[in-house]
Amino acid sequence: MNPIDQKIEALGLTLPEPSAPVANYVPYVISGNLVFISGQISKVGDDMIGGRLGEDMDVAQGQKAARLSALNLLAQMKAACGGDLTRVKRVVKLGGFVQALPAATAADIPKVINGCSDIMVAVFGDAGRHARFAVSAPSLPLDVAVEIDAIIEIE
Repeated sequence: MNPIDQKIEALGLTLPEPSAPVANYVPYVISGNLVFISGQISKVGDDMIGGRLGEDMDVAQGQKAARLSALNLLAQMKAACGGDLTRVKRVVKLGGFVQALPAATAADIPKVINGCSDIMVAVFGDAGRHARFAVSAPSLPLDVAVEIDAIIEIE
């Protein structure tokens, strides 16, 4: 088992099978040494976290949703790397969308996406530190709470 897979196991995480696209797009595109991963939602198997921040979801629930998105991102990274996450040289950027009411506190949106960012840093160390945006959206596909995309650099 490689060091990244060992770290994932030590963190108590289990990666799902990479999810198939639900519309006319691909899960990731490799261009040179960059991988652009399509938005991954807060649903793994039958475990889905939906709802809106400020309505029926709080920050802690939102962070849990972002962790589900992180697991899906890691699964897509692994697929893009031919099953070898040690090929990930850097998590370059994450883009996070949180389904939220307009009245939701703006400061809470980045806190929600930290659920994903924290996993990237825990798994990849300094190579997991990334640029990021975190914004609210009035609705997301399938009424999920969070959707996050990523750009990673691979070797």
